[in-house]
Amino acid sequence: MGQENSKFDKASVSIKPDSALQRPRAADVEAMMIVALGRVGKKARKSMLMADREMNLFARPKRRSAWFALGLLVCLAAPADLAVADSFRKGAAAYERHDYMRASAIFFDLAVAGDARAQTYLGYMYEYGKGVPQNFVVSAGWYRCASQQGFASAQYFLGLMYDKGRGVPQDYVLAYALLNLAVAGAGRERDHWVIVRDAVNSKLSLAERSQAQQLAFQGVPQQPCLPIVTGY
Repeated sequence: MGQENSKFDKASVSIKPDSALQRPRAADVEAMMIVALGRVGKKARKSMLMADREMNLFARPKRRSAWFALGLLVCLAAPADLAVADSFRKGAAAYERHDYMRASAIFFDLAVAGDARAQTYLGYMYEYGKGVPQNFVVSAGWYRCASQQGFASAQYFLGLMYDKGRGVPQDYVLAYALLNLAVAGAGRERDHWVIVRDAVNSKLSLAERSQAQQLAFQGVPQQPCLPIVTGY
């Protein structure tokens, strides 16, 4: 990871192309941890709806058919898949009741096994020191693990990191490419993410914009998944 391991802090959000991006409110990001990372029952959906009324940023199923499809997949899942789903629900429930140490322990086991939702949860928890020591480099690593699996929320957060060069080399081209991928996979949060992507876009030359769009089309180059490699 080289230069990427030097330092890390969270990039931010802006609606003005030339201004510094502002960090999303913690309540908004926590709402996405519930919504974009998985459905965890009635209590979680209630929390999501409350946050969604404020900012309307985060995705939820738009049709009853989506819930039916999810239920069908659960019914057809192998026992191992059901065990993973159960563990994730327990981790999300622990996070909701602010039992962060318990949540981080559950998510760690899932994240090492490759669960992109758990990896993104851990990225957020390491970023803000919830249940684990605050560590921006590890946070970035977990976001990268999930991002490389095509998880839109992780692509969004990692793109913001590259925009500010916190923990990774500042790279507007790569930031735009990741945000472009995130927007493509976004749900109800799409309109907000478009604003952020376009703010980064305003920093690019025409040639850089073309390069970034081609990079998003071809796929951002894969890098080692930091936390798994180092044992974090």
